[in-house]
Amino acid sequence: MADFQQTGAITTLHALRPEAWQQLDAELRRWARRRPLGLVLPALHSEFENPAIHNILAELERVDWIERLVLVLSQADAGQYESVCRLFARFGGRAAVLWRESPEIQELLAEINEAGFAAAIPGKGRACWMGVGYLLAKGDCEVIAFQDCDIKTYHRKMLARLAAPLMAPDLDFEFSKAYYARFNRKLNGRLTRLMVGPLLQALRRCGVSCGFLDYLGWFRYPLSGEIAMDARLARNIEVSPDWGLEISTLAEVYRRVPASRICQVDVSECYDHKHQTLSAGDPGKGLHRMAREVAEAIFRAASADGAVLTRELLAAALPLAYRREALDMTLRCRADAVLNGLEYDLHAETESVEVFARGLEEAAEEFLADPAGRAPLPAWQRVEAALPGVVGRFGAAAGLEEAAWREQATA
Repeated sequence: MADFQQTGAITTLHALRPEAWQQLDAELRRWARRRPLGLVLPALHSEFENPAIHNILAELERVDWIERLVLVLSQADAGQYESVCRLFARFGGRAAVLWRESPEIQELLAEINEAGFAAAIPGKGRACWMGVGYLLAKGDCEVIAFQDCDIKTYHRKMLARLAAPLMAPDLDFEFSKAYYARFNRKLNGRLTRLMVGPLLQALRRCGVSCGFLDYLGWFRYPLSGEIAMDARLARNIEVSPDWGLEISTLAEVYRRVPASRICQVDVSECYDHKHQTLSAGDPGKGLHRMAREVAEAIFRAASADGAVLTRELLAAALPLAYRREALDMTLRCRADAVLNGLEYDLHAETESVEVFARGLEEAAEEFLADPAGRAPLPAWQRVEAALPGVVGRFGAAAGLEEAAWREQATA
């Protein structure tokens, strides 16, 4: 997006010259020798039925500065696993397919869970956590990046811009997060536009303040799934296994990394990926569930940073303030859409606000009933302290999968 404004204490890296990514790509080949990159791709097998992931793999095949690439595959049977392995054979020895349902991985996850850690809860968070464990076991990546597998408009420049701040030798960042404009024929990104932003404004309107909420407001797209971090940081953070993953990750970074070493990066002029259904009548699905889990994550992180969230606030004042802020936001978004020649359905947007408001109220009830919430996925450093050698064993278990598909590729 063509501006150069800096907001808050984190650094915003703009795409002032979109074509400059080609020069950056050439530089990354040199930088990767000093700061090797590992890339984690969490994916359900169902995503291989869509063209987006095949375009992503075609783009990544043209990137020669990735040290390791690991796909964490979930909800796949043995035959589906084998078909995915054949697709990944193009990357040779630098790639691995980590199959969640494999006996080796299931046994190891059960052992970690039995040791008292929350490793049994499925979800994107656990997939990303498993990918980190694999890369830490290999021990040859200084930077770890994460990327969704449903991006319809993917281009390899997105990874180049995301990873470059951590790989460049004359910069000093430990964490980078992507931001972008989400649209196709209409504005997308409802959860960010109509829930997270208005919720932060509503909390301020209700007099709630803490450093974490200010920090969260500095990010242009706090729910983006594309991030990169120093491998030492990845070893030491705890994250949520559910849709609170992105907020919980930002909370851990807030706690551990100085703001001067955090950046957000404009990675794309236009970003589009798979859209979740609203699921107005079912709080366990779609954007309804996402709104509830994201709001819970915000409440818990803000509370841990000293924000006082009382029952009176969460049950009465905040829902009213949120609806006011969110409905105002629909009018602002409508104006933006009209001036950019995009479609805008004000009724549908207002319906989304009402579903998000219900999700917010449900999140408040769950937070008040159990402020600590479910245990996060543990830091790998802590797991290894409790189970010495477990990271290496995790890599060995993954290595069995890697060896299996290499054998298939040469058969």
